Amino acid sequence: MNESLLRELVPAVIGVLVRRGADFTAAEDAVQEALIRALESWPDDPPRDAKAWLVAAAWRKFLDAARADAARRERELAVKVEPPRGPVPGADDSLWLYFLCTHPSLPPGSAVALTLRAVGGLTTRQIATAYLVPEATMAQRISRAKRRIAGRQLDQPGDLTTVLRVLYLVFNEGYSGAIDLAAEAIRLTRQLAASTDEPEVAGLLALMLLHHARRASRTGPGGRLVPLAEQDRSRWDTTLIAEGVAVLQAALARDRLGEYQAQAAIAALHADAPSTAETDWVQIVEWYDELLHLTGSPVVRLNRAVAVGEADGPQAGLAELSKSDPDLPRYTAVRAYLLERAGDHEQAAALYAAASSAATSVPERDHLTREAARVRKLLRS
Repeated sequence: MNESLLRELVPAVIGVLVRRGADFTAAEDAVQEALIRALESWPDDPPRDAKAWLVAAAWRKFLDAARADAARRERELAVKVEPPRGPVPGADDSLWLYFLCTHPSLPPGSAVALTLRAVGGLTTRQIATAYLVPEATMAQRISRAKRRIAGRQLDQPGDLTTVLRVLYLVFNEGYSGAIDLAAEAIRLTRQLAASTDEPEVAGLLALMLLHHARRASRTGPGGRLVPLAEQDRSRWDTTLIAEGVAVLQAALARDRLGEYQAQAAIAALHADAPSTAETDWVQIVEWYDELLHLTGSPVVRLNRAVAVGEADGPQAGLAELSKSDPDLPRYTAVRAYLLERAGDHEQAAALYAAASSAATSVPERDHLTREAARVRKLLRS
């Protein structure tokens, strides 16, 4: 059975139930119940029309729940119709559901969980496993999110910027267990791109594809972090890179530049280079200029300092770094890198060690510890 197909049908099925009168919470619960039934019965008895089967099953679940609740009896009578016979008319409700699940009233973590469940079609257990939290904890998070958006209509305008930010949060979670969140984010972003012609949606899709293309080379044995300069570029997925570049070029041709397009352009230049030394760092700096103009982000300014150091030398990079806030994450590691390139190995070793102590993940901490040891070895040689 194609579980990916099941997940792709979820937004449309929820949309059918909502248009018939179910509120979002009841519709989403009913569809999840129908999905469980599909997973149990389809392997032995697959339906001819998967969408019609899910709509019929979910609608019955909704009516059963309505009958069990005396307070909803009148509403049930108002919305009850016969289950569909034959194909269900197509309607793309994905975009509406994205906007609903990423409502500004929801904290980012809740928006991500609700998007994965309502638009992505994942079960609460799958989402909890992916985020390494108990199923009960994730169920409470999703329930609170649904209560916050209860009663909101699907025809309300949404904030596309928030939708894209949530999708990027999903992508950056990477993967764990049976649910690959990076791949799931790409699938959802493809779905969103099919619902709108906004170039920033294409920009985000291109960015994800270009980053995902390098995934196999980013870690070594035992989860060891492998920096870009040391990655085996023969392991990069050239098919994903080609697709990402094509998507990006089409977006840039619209002449409505946004931050995801600018980030994707930087990723494309890295993907195009045979090595770090052969990278077009001058053009990367120019794209960072665009990105800084669009966002004003301190993190972008920090990353720009690294690019300047590669394009114009470490002293120029250090001069740019002096314009950044020393309290930023990675500031100390960036300064250590630029000082090492400038030949100040003693201070670089000390800063690598300091950055290691402040690292927020085990792979990053171990990588910076190895860098400190490597530079200390240079001092003794």
